[in-house]
Amino acid sequence: MADWQVISGGVTAPKGYKAAGITAGLKPSGAPDLALIYSEVEAIAAGIFTTSQVRAACVDYCRDRLQAKPSARAILVNAGQANAATGAAGVADAEECAQLLAKELDIDPGAVLLASTGVIGQRIKMEPMRSGIPQVVAALSDEGGASAEKSILTTDLVVKSIALETTIGDRPVRIGGMSKGSGMIHPNMATMLAFVTCDAAVSPHLWQEMLSRAGDRSFNQITVDGDTSTNDSLFALANGQSRTPAITQWGPEAEKLEAMLTEVCTHLAKAIARDGEGATCLIEVAVSGAPDEAAARAVAKTIAGSALTKSAIFGRDPNWGRIAGAAGRAGVKFDQNNLRIQLGDIVLMENGQPLAFDRMAAHNYLKSAAEGEYLKTDTVAIGVSIGDGPGSAKAWGCDLSYDYVKINAEYTT
Repeated sequence: MADWQVISGGVTAPKGYKAAGITAGLKPSGAPDLALIYSEVEAIAAGIFTTSQVRAACVDYCRDRLQAKPSARAILVNAGQANAATGAAGVADAEECAQLLAKELDIDPGAVLLASTGVIGQRIKMEPMRSGIPQVVAALSDEGGASAEKSILTTDLVVKSIALETTIGDRPVRIGGMSKGSGMIHPNMATMLAFVTCDAAVSPHLWQEMLSRAGDRSFNQITVDGDTSTNDSLFALANGQSRTPAITQWGPEAEKLEAMLTEVCTHLAKAIARDGEGATCLIEVAVSGAPDEAAARAVAKTIAGSALTKSAIFGRDPNWGRIAGAAGRAGVKFDQNNLRIQLGDIVLMENGQPLAFDRMAAHNYLKSAAEGEYLKTDTVAIGVSIGDGPGSAKAWGCDLSYDYVKINAEYTT
């Protein structure tokens, strides 16, 4: 049983955080487009970023900031323009955003982190940004998480947030998070932004290590379409306002905190995968029997990202050959005579041999997932075992529908 409970509040559930989201006029649609997360005190900050060689100005800006000093007070997020592949002018825009926000909050510009999402090749619309920054600062509140969640969305259909609470040192500790992402999802990382707040006190190196592992087991295990973005950013702040003893070395408290951080990241990652552009269901691939966790992650993610597997699931076709083929090309050595494949409760292959199964029952299982309730009964569970090794892992994706092509064929038109 999990050693935490779900609470309300999102990123403002932990102590010492405020947030806001407004419509600044960055999106032509007039939808909310500017969000701010603010810690009342300096917070330890950790980050993970896209591995793409084509990166948004905010990514390089934040990577440099965190390398210089692993702390922050504010995260400013704009939706509408990615400010990626915009050259020196885009860098200047990012730096100006940080300067303007720092002045408005009366903090050091080095304490500001930035994130952007939108169309690649478009600079931030600085005129509405300049007028929007004072407005979003004025809107900061303890209940501002909900408005911030809405203000970071692009093609997303739903907001994505969670908050959990546990006890460390006889005091409550909370972690909250929000994310966005729907398409161009294939992390290391993806066109996703995620922001985590925590009120525990943690040493910088431990917090970064925790976040890196949590990211590997969550956001780096989701895939929608195989495309890695220019803007991927995951930030985590820990401001110590729970007044619990500082966690400076590995032990039970650190393990508990990392487990809760991983749960928050996993929830947000699954929500992104389920909200994939045009998706009708979430796919969860669980792999066991691998030589180690890294090998299991590779197999699981390859299956979850297979266009043929995703297409078959959209068509409600229990074509397990697609799954077997994807497992075999994942770059992990295994004896195919040990391969086991399961769809829900239906075993399709055992010891490398195909089994007779009720195809209509398997079809109906896939159909029921498409008609299920969001993130609850809408999951297609694929179980794969490749041997008797200790490695296991999960990956998440979504089916590939006609609407995915339509959405992305007309993205800028």
